[in-house]
Amino acid sequence: MRQLRGQILTPAGWIHGDIQFDDRIRAIKERAASVDGPRIIPGFIDLHVHGGAGRDVMQGGDAARSVAAFHARFGTTALLATTMTDSPSRVEAALTGIAAAMAAHQPGSARVLGAHLEGPFISSTRLGAQPPGVLPATLQKVQRFAAIAPIRVLTLAPEVADHLDLIPELVAQGIRVQVGHSSASYETTLAALQQGASGFTHLFNGMTGMSHRDPGVAAAAMAHGEYAELIPDLEHVHPGTIRQALRAIPKLYFITDATAAAGMPDGDYTLGTQAVVKCQGCVRLKDGSSLAGSSLTMDQALRNLLTLGMDLADVSARLSRYPAEYLGIAHERGQLRAGSLADLVVLDEHAQVTDVYLEGVRCPAPAVLAGTLP
Repeated sequence: MRQLRGQILTPAGWIHGDIQFDDRIRAIKERAASVDGPRIIPGFIDLHVHGGAGRDVMQGGDAARSVAAFHARFGTTALLATTMTDSPSRVEAALTGIAAAMAAHQPGSARVLGAHLEGPFISSTRLGAQPPGVLPATLQKVQRFAAIAPIRVLTLAPEVADHLDLIPELVAQGIRVQVGHSSASYETTLAALQQGASGFTHLFNGMTGMSHRDPGVAAAAMAHGEYAELIPDLEHVHPGTIRQALRAIPKLYFITDATAAAGMPDGDYTLGTQAVVKCQGCVRLKDGSSLAGSSLTMDQALRNLLTLGMDLADVSARLSRYPAEYLGIAHERGQLRAGSLADLVVLDEHAQVTDVYLEGVRCPAPAVLAGTLP
């Protein structure tokens, strides 16, 4: 049995005390009030991550396992390995790697919860950094992919082919359908929500926007969404727009959309089949035409959000509790309470990660991201 003492973020708020755990939290005991000790918060849950440390989930093999090990060093204790648009055989190879990472979990590595299928069922008019090669979705195609690895989230352009009618069938399979990489109108997006879609993929990016006379996907998200993911690298979305989304969407949560360039020096990398370049922390297609994911880690996401004036408890909820609730796993992850898995992040006074525990196992010493991977 391990024990940590500090300022502990519980579902009821901050307390000063001790947290006792093995693979699960066994007890949280409050002590006399004190300002001493580190901040202890739930492990981060990243529902959209492509890569890190030079590896990309679309490489298949052990890539997903390597990505999970890398992001654990920065406080991510669970994640969805995320695919790109590609041929069905390449997507299947990536899913095979994801399934292997799930089956052979390494202690001290982030738990791979399944796949976020970001492509290929998107719009050819809103590719962003996705390569061409989109396909219309059918239940049979999705089931073929899901037979290899569980698809927990699927990004869909609802205006394409028969996608609107397909949404209830996907939801019945236990898949969270998100609107993204879409040129849909406000009305079509609202219809997708009425059919069972429940989220939005990297809000504001890769979708129609907020015109007051011709509202699109982003406007529908702001008007009707309960959940949406957003990349808080302060490059993809302006801080003022983040604040606007926080006021509009009750359970807005944050993701990294990290690529193989995360934790690596400036230079050339790949995102699926796309050539990308990292320069001064920003990742773009090689031709410079589009942002292409990020080099973000969740601890940096936390610090970025704190610079906007957000409260640490609120930031934590949007990096841990809300993603867990969205996936339906909040009874196990995303909050510090007796019985939950012991996924813990310890922060110093500068919001730097000093320790990470994944299901009670201490992760290798956290790294300070400074442009190169130690």
